[in-house]
Amino acid sequence: MPRIVMKFGGTSMAGIERIRHVAERVRREAADGAEVRVVVSARAGETDRLVQLCREATALHDSTEYDVVVASGEQVTAGLLAMTLQNMGVNARSFMGWQLVRASGVHGNARVDAVESGMLDDALKSGIVAVIPGFQGMSDDGRLATLGRGGSDTSAVAIAAGVKADRCDIYTDVDGVYTTDPRIVPKARKLDAITFEEMLELAGVGAKVLQTRSVGLAMRENLPLRVLSAFEDKPGTRVVAQLSGADMERNQIAGIAADKNEARVTLTGIADAPGMVAQVISPLADAGILVDMIVHAATPNSGSSDLTFTVPRASLSQAIAVIEQRKGTIGFAELIHDDAVAKVSIVGVGIRSNPGLASKMFETLAERKINLLAVSSSEIKVSALIAEAELDLAVRVLHTAFGLDADA
Repeated sequence: MPRIVMKFGGTSMAGIERIRHVAERVRREAADGAEVRVVVSARAGETDRLVQLCREATALHDSTEYDVVVASGEQVTAGLLAMTLQNMGVNARSFMGWQLVRASGVHGNARVDAVESGMLDDALKSGIVAVIPGFQGMSDDGRLATLGRGGSDTSAVAIAAGVKADRCDIYTDVDGVYTTDPRIVPKARKLDAITFEEMLELAGVGAKVLQTRSVGLAMRENLPLRVLSAFEDKPGTRVVAQLSGADMERNQIAGIAADKNEARVTLTGIADAPGMVAQVISPLADAGILVDMIVHAATPNSGSSDLTFTVPRASLSQAIAVIEQRKGTIGFAELIHDDAVAKVSIVGVGIRSNPGLASKMFETLAERKINLLAVSSSEIKVSALIAEAELDLAVRVLHTAFGLDADA
């Protein structure tokens, strides 16, 4: 019998009729003989509503009490799904995430340390389908802790790894992983399979199908994932360690990602000396601000240099404040910032062995007179920072250039 974890997102749980639809899917899997655990998100929009309530209560709220409030949405949907399954004749019960998941780190963005699977194993032996709220665990201090936005995906993968599941099925409002956003490129193709590495890079550069932490955890545990539609019975996309068979013959580029959540900061006239980049980046890291693309260019024979980097758009104001506070230490001449930028990326295992793919990307953008503001790369990814107004055009021309358009 396959042992699976089924995870359902917020749109899947948005109302009783949709919960009934989810329950029927779970019932079918259990009836077919699968050993099933289910992880659920709060209904769509509920976590945002709860966050706003916390803000209205007090701007400087206690992070542990904040977690108690915002985690309640998943508890509601877990209970409702368990009730609905029981009404269908399925032996089901809800658990609380904090009964099973041990977490540590910052409240509101905790990380999973371990899953205590004993209660779930006992439930399975009794023929019970366990329904578990995602997004939550128990912290070292014995308090409920949440795992950050999108944390239900991480919960599902962690629980699947903890119970040694054969796979984890992630049900979303899309029917799989596409070569790019179909809203930008209607000819985008759904992938039958994608590697963990490719999915991790796509998630990291703007693809919103899976949360980055969940993919990284699945990769470490070598746990196969499937991305499936919550609303249609269609084959989804498998996320696996290695491609095999016909999947190996697909394009060397798996997809094109687009991310508008970027802002650019440039410091001019800083000293061209060892440690200067660290003097800028370290305070940002201490403030919890993620720095992405970094370009450090020295001016010959001047002793000075310019430093350009990107941060999430929502963090721009905080980043500026942190740097301005250290102007005397850093010694820059001017701080220039711009949030009308975006990042376009090509991702694929083929980049590792074919350096011509990067040059093809740059040539394609140059042909359309799209200027590159910054570039970064990894083994299987190349990203370019461009003007936000040119993002959709860049995605479309790259998608075509790399042969990713679906056949008409």
